[in-house]
Amino acid sequence: MTQETPIETLAINAIRFLAADAVEAAKSGHPGMPMGAAPMAYVLWREFLKQNPADPQWPDRDRFVLSAGHGSMLLYALLHLSGYDLPLEELKRFRQWGSKTPGHPEYGHTPGVEVTTGPLGSGISTAVGLALAEVKLAAEFNRERFEIVNHYTYVIASDGDLMEGISSEASSLAGHWKLGKLIVLWDDNHISIDGSTKIAFSEDVLGRYKAYGWQVLRVEDGNDTGEIRAALEVARANTSAPTIIAVRTHIGYGSPKQDSPAAHGAPLGEEALAETRKRLGWPYPPFEIPEEVYQHFRRVLDKGVAAQERWEKLFEAYAWEHPELGDEFTRRVVRRALPDGWSEHLPPFKAGEKIATRKASGQVLAALAPQVPELLGGSSDLTPSNNTKAPGMTDFSPENPDGRYIHYGVREHAMGAILNGLVLHGGYRPYGGTFLVFSDYMRGAVRLAALMGIPVVYVWTHDSIAIGEDGPTHQPVEHLMSLRALPNLWVIRPADAAETAIAWRMALERSDGPTALILTRQGLPVLDRGRYAPAEEALKGGYVLSEPVEPPRAVIVATGSEVPLALEAQELLATEGVAVRVVSLPCFEAFEQQSRTYREQVLPPELPTLAVEAGVTLGWERYADAACGVDRFGASAPGPVVYREYGFTAENVAAKLKELLER
Repeated sequence: MTQETPIETLAINAIRFLAADAVEAAKSGHPGMPMGAAPMAYVLWREFLKQNPADPQWPDRDRFVLSAGHGSMLLYALLHLSGYDLPLEELKRFRQWGSKTPGHPEYGHTPGVEVTTGPLGSGISTAVGLALAEVKLAAEFNRERFEIVNHYTYVIASDGDLMEGISSEASSLAGHWKLGKLIVLWDDNHISIDGSTKIAFSEDVLGRYKAYGWQVLRVEDGNDTGEIRAALEVARANTSAPTIIAVRTHIGYGSPKQDSPAAHGAPLGEEALAETRKRLGWPYPPFEIPEEVYQHFRRVLDKGVAAQERWEKLFEAYAWEHPELGDEFTRRVVRRALPDGWSEHLPPFKAGEKIATRKASGQVLAALAPQVPELLGGSSDLTPSNNTKAPGMTDFSPENPDGRYIHYGVREHAMGAILNGLVLHGGYRPYGGTFLVFSDYMRGAVRLAALMGIPVVYVWTHDSIAIGEDGPTHQPVEHLMSLRALPNLWVIRPADAAETAIAWRMALERSDGPTALILTRQGLPVLDRGRYAPAEEALKGGYVLSEPVEPPRAVIVATGSEVPLALEAQELLATEGVAVRVVSLPCFEAFEQQSRTYREQVLPPELPTLAVEAGVTLGWERYADAACGVDRFGASAPGPVVYREYGFTAENVAAKLKELLER
């Protein structure tokens, strides 16, 4: 065993007691993981991690992801000691209202936090996206003598992270892609909330990762800083495969609750914490850190400032020699701005032609891909169905890192997390496709994207019972309303090809959250915009598409494939002397951002309103007095038959509207 130097021991114990004292003060939290993982975190953070606490957004920094987000105080202690803008007062306010130290790390909330973590498995999987972005940007921008993109992605993951299925999906892809600058430190402490990991976790984890194509290493003593240091050196030297290092640690190290589940998710308690101070020789009261520890960690800041200065000089020379690349890198990675005039290239569509909105989406991508080089496509093994691969896009692979199309295989959840990582890294605007019904498989990653406020785009096709023969297992019913319930996710269900182009514009113009494009399998008529309102009105989320000649007696509000049906019903009702307005409402969320005056102009409260959408009716009470929808599962039959049998005919919609008027 390598003997720690006195200052190393002091620094490691400072991390441990900042964590334990903060949890004790909060009367909640997870002290055990930070106490056991402190040595590996110390070695990584102080000696290997390329970072600049004075500029947490420096583009060529290493990325660090605490996948074991419950151990958040480990990260906060490191950020504070290293000189990030996280004063000691914030650690004292751990888990309190308005503090910068929430219970789990939150991107955009605490300086230096790269990824929101907590749901186990999500951090390591998002890190795969971070590492993928580094590989792709390096291939795209690096030139001889100018490695302006050259950094690592490090992860500290728990036993629980490696149990979750999402981490298996993402790790398999990381090995397949040979992401050699991805290094995972596994906090192998053998303890979960319920007890020993043996009760549910007995596989050969390193054997599994070796089969994925990873380099696997083991550190037998998680307190041996020399052994940890040596393993990290080996990991960094192998850039042809990702590395996992199993570090045998002890949860709650040094406390009376060491190696016990009791150290996982609750304060140690005053007596146990006092005993821990004795055992580890820590004479300082809560939150008191010796000055020599701060001076010791000051090296992180000094190294970071110097490293960034070197990089900036390199980039200045790079931009001089390669001005176009320099400008492009600055636009995409630093400013994160789309190219000027990109939306002028949205394609027109001919009124009257019939085209599925999934195919219209593919045509939009074909037009935009050459204009927006940061667009990065992908699908979970449904590329021909999702229409997500634009002409000219080649497949990404280790041999073709310039490829702009990602094949995720049948791994929806990993795809969602990797999309998050690609956006968080910077330089790309990725989108990923699958069937709408399988959005359930990636729900956790979608929720985190919404929570982090990052502009991921989801292309979810085959959006209703109208897909037909595949039957109820593949026919989404509850999904639209379920997704609309998710804060900060925009759900856009366009009515035709023209609205689909506008939907893509809305998605790419968003910078503060993800967007879901909900697209049809079946063809829909391209509406005559000379007769009806311009498609650009969809930017408002909802608009009056068709106004009758006479003052309307009622309103039909619809989305997607039900908008043409609403127009048919409007014409049928007109022959019966019933004047009805038709409103297209492709995006609830954008509509809600409009003024109350505008919303009430579109959907007047005094007019009876019928909603028409091929999904559950729950939720339509916000806008309508009654709804024509699907409050049961679908059925297997040709799409038009299912659609008709479930009441989606002009005659049935007209009948329901008249019933509403008779109330």
